[in-house]
Amino acid sequence: MREVAFIKQNKEKWLNFEKAIFGKTLKKPDDLASLYVHLINDLSYAQTYYPKSKTILYLNNLAAKAFQKIYKTKREDTNRFVHFWKIEVPLIVYQYRRYVLYAFLLFATFVAIGALSAANDDAFVRLIMGDQYVNMTLENIENGDPVAVYKSGSNWGGFIAITLNNLYVGILSFIYGVFGGFGTGYVLLQNGVMLGSFQYFFYEQGVFWESVRGIWIHGAMEIFAIVIEAAAGLMLGASILFPRTYSRLTSFKMGVKDGVKILISTFPFTFSAGFLEGYVTRYSDSMPNWLSVGIILVTLSIISYYYLIYPYILTKKLKKEHGVI
Repeated sequence: MREVAFIKQNKEKWLNFEKAIFGKTLKKPDDLASLYVHLINDLSYAQTYYPKSKTILYLNNLAAKAFQKIYKTKREDTNRFVHFWKIEVPLIVYQYRRYVLYAFLLFATFVAIGALSAANDDAFVRLIMGDQYVNMTLENIENGDPVAVYKSGSNWGGFIAITLNNLYVGILSFIYGVFGGFGTGYVLLQNGVMLGSFQYFFYEQGVFWESVRGIWIHGAMEIFAIVIEAAAGLMLGASILFPRTYSRLTSFKMGVKDGVKILISTFPFTFSAGFLEGYVTRYSDSMPNWLSVGIILVTLSIISYYYLIYPYILTKKLKKEHGVI
């Protein structure tokens, strides 16, 4: 069948399906699920016979939105709060997983640029961190406590200040996505170059391991959350630049809605990172290696599982339950 005939034959069905998803004309999830099966069949057909067609992009996006709505509406034995964290956010992360990958690749690139710049220019770290901060760190290293900066101030004061700053950076990273994602990229650039240059600085001073034990107790969740927030910002930018078959305004609204949900999902991790920095990192030098490394691995494993592994497991499970493999 020619693609034009295929579209003409199914156009009305797809439009009705759009109304069912976005216009709320269908309230029964079982009815929506039945239409979803037909949509998946159409998508498979298009992928087979029209592999380079824009129809595939349209159907794929429609299927993703339908999949979310089915399990958003069909909340068995759970409340709205639990459903948000257990089902809704992971499905959105899975749908936009390529932007998570882009964010990690960008951040890793900027970290490498920061480290290489510091390695080839002795003044680079001072340019990025400032003379006062670098001199203070050098003094701390001479005194045998490279991460003494994390011990200044009170526990609760540090926790509040650090958490508010990290929330500000995350929200800013998302909002800057309205500039086509380039604003988000700039926030990643700032943080990535700073991290790479500062870690190289510790390496150059011969206290790299001491810095890792201290910084990454809270940094594992903090940095990971920043990257996920950046992924939400890139999603927002893409919704403006690449509206696909939707109007630019409709695409933007969808990008804002999904991006905000991902942004909100990072807040518990940001609070956890602030708590660790305010109450735990300051004792890193007196901890045995196994404890500090254990905290780093546990925190990194928790946030990695939630954003990188669980979305795949959940999607596969729900598709299997629904009979779509």
